[in-house]
Amino acid sequence: MSKYIIYFNQQWVGDHSSEWFQSRGPLARQVVAEMEQEGVLIFAGGLVEDIELAFGCDENGTVSDPITTNGEFIGGMTIIEVETDSQAKAWGAKVAVACGWPQEIRKFKD
Repeated sequence: MSKYIIYFNQQWVGDHSSEWFQSRGPLARQVVAEMEQEGVLIFAGGLVEDIELAFGCDENGTVSDPITTNGEFIGGMTIIEVETDSQAKAWGAKVAVACGWPQEIRKFKD
């Protein structure tokens, strides 16, 4: 079994109405519940969207303002443990459909 992260950059979300966002919540929670039932879920959660509330630490341990690349930052993530890449891709697709925006799926090193 291998662990995978399924995540998205906040910038991938796009502009939508509050009603649209409210409609996505139940769908995303349903996929997370399905992952729990199947025994593949390690963790799932969204992050605070206000990047100004984030902070970073440099290689010297100094706390600083947020460090981002090209203005992108992670908006949420799910960690699963499954047997195959195909299973990870299938779960990533379910998350993408439920959320309504793209997801990236990456395998943790063994």
